[in-house]
Amino acid sequence: MSTDILGTDARPSDAVPARPREGRRPGRPPQRKRPRREINGWLILDKPVGMTSTEAVGLVKRLYQAAKAGHAGTLDPLASGALPIAFGEATKTVPYVVDGRKVYRFTVRWGIETDTDDAEGRAVATTDKRPTAAEIEAILPGFTGEILQVPPRYSAIKIAGERAYDLARDGEVIELEARPVEVYRLNLVGQPDVDHAEFEAECGKGTYVRSLARDFGRRLGCAGHVSALRRLVVGPFDEDDLIPVADVEAAGEGEDGVAALAGLLQPVEIGLADLPEIALSSVDAGRIRRGQSVLLRGREAPVEADAAYATSAGRLVALGSIEAGEFVPRRVFNFSAPEQGLRRR
Repeated sequence: MSTDILGTDARPSDAVPARPREGRRPGRPPQRKRPRREINGWLILDKPVGMTSTEAVGLVKRLYQAAKAGHAGTLDPLASGALPIAFGEATKTVPYVVDGRKVYRFTVRWGIETDTDDAEGRAVATTDKRPTAAEIEAILPGFTGEILQVPPRYSAIKIAGERAYDLARDGEVIELEARPVEVYRLNLVGQPDVDHAEFEAECGKGTYVRSLARDFGRRLGCAGHVSALRRLVVGPFDEDDLIPVADVEAAGEGEDGVAALAGLLQPVEIGLADLPEIALSSVDAGRIRRGQSVLLRGREAPVEADAAYATSAGRLVALGSIEAGEFVPRRVFNFSAPEQGLRRR
């Protein structure tokens, strides 16, 4: 989830009068862009199938007229479900949500392996073999815990500065190295027919469900690819937090669209739910905002922590670390916009 600025050293005599764009009447002033609003918070969008994550962010950013927005974890167009979208100061907390656990519900289609490891690719291997439930259950422990996984060739992983999917689309042969990922839970939850099996997986950062499906098929000798995928949980956000696109659009069209849209947001600090919270006095909060460390003597806080967040009077102040009993600020929050109307848990 940028603005390009072009510099020039051209002299005034080098300037060329701007030509009117096609379709614009001569002398008609250009239309002004709608002003962007400073909005802070999280929208947990229920992304529909067929929409890219970038398109989803663009859609809600326009509806909110937001100055700044980004998402926590890409979902492929084939996938649906939880796409956390951060506005304003919430973008500072995105890495902590991305690092959180994810839960996926997905369907594997047996008999066909594709070059993309999902239903959008072309078949590269086929077989008439179909696995039984017992055979499927027998292999799942081998895909649970810390495992080595080769990412799909069509993925956003960079190779010498280029995205793997760009190289693959250009016809280059890509050999991606196996990477350690963690799968905390993996269950077979249904078999609608002999060609399909449904699974649920809880996994850590960097795990590719498409790779799981591909490797299931190879281990079982029956080939396989993901035919359906839905993300249920991302970090602190779960199914109860999901807001359909239609609900966001309807909120923006109401009589008081600004308040209705704000009512769909969750507070910035929800994205930091897994980190220790340090409550500060107003005096110490002032020191933190000036970039100074604060001694935590007498407070209920760990002596060391790679990441923590500080609050004062229930309001976020900064992200930082705890070193030798001191809170050291790394990023300070600046809430220039009110946070009223947010959904509270």
